[in-house]
Amino acid sequence: MMRWLCMVFVLLMPGSVSAQTGSLNKDPAKLVKKYLELDSKGARLHALTRVAQQPYVAWTNEPVWGHIVVISRYDVVDDAAQWEVRNNLDVVIPVEFLVIGSLYLEQPTFLPEPQTERIGFRVKAVNGLWRLVEPMLPPHVGQKRAVNFVREAMVGESDGMRMAALTSVRDELKRAR
Repeated sequence: MMRWLCMVFVLLMPGSVSAQTGSLNKDPAKLVKKYLELDSKGARLHALTRVAQQPYVAWTNEPVWGHIVVISRYDVVDDAAQWEVRNNLDVVIPVEFLVIGSLYLEQPTFLPEPQTERIGFRVKAVNGLWRLVEPMLPPHVGQKRAVNFVREAMVGESDGMRMAALTSVRDELKRAR
């Protein structure tokens, strides 16, 4: 009886192994979807929100990206028959991005580059959990969030020339398809 109560207690504890992010008994595509959902919402655009993606990746540091890739959508391939299965704890899951273009941050510039980008996300067991191990890409952010990111930059801007550049970029991003 005591053993049974202990097992129930462990299973109901917050953060139990079965509820852990990236648990090996879960579909690794779900981990990729969650990572990309956060990325498309701009989680890596600010240091405080970047930590939201840490439970999904094996790397601890990321470079400071000079640009972001603006997307209209992404699709994670759920069909395991289309995955590259290296072994039962190492898979590459394809993702298709509908890219609108790139937003360069230092000198506010938007370069339209409409294309479909197919990238394989390698998910591997690391310390008993699924983690993204590669590739480490610049942020792939949704169009609406990119527009709002530029608006945020405009709020604190006092330089007239930079404000004009940000306004132009914001308008280009709104019109991009």
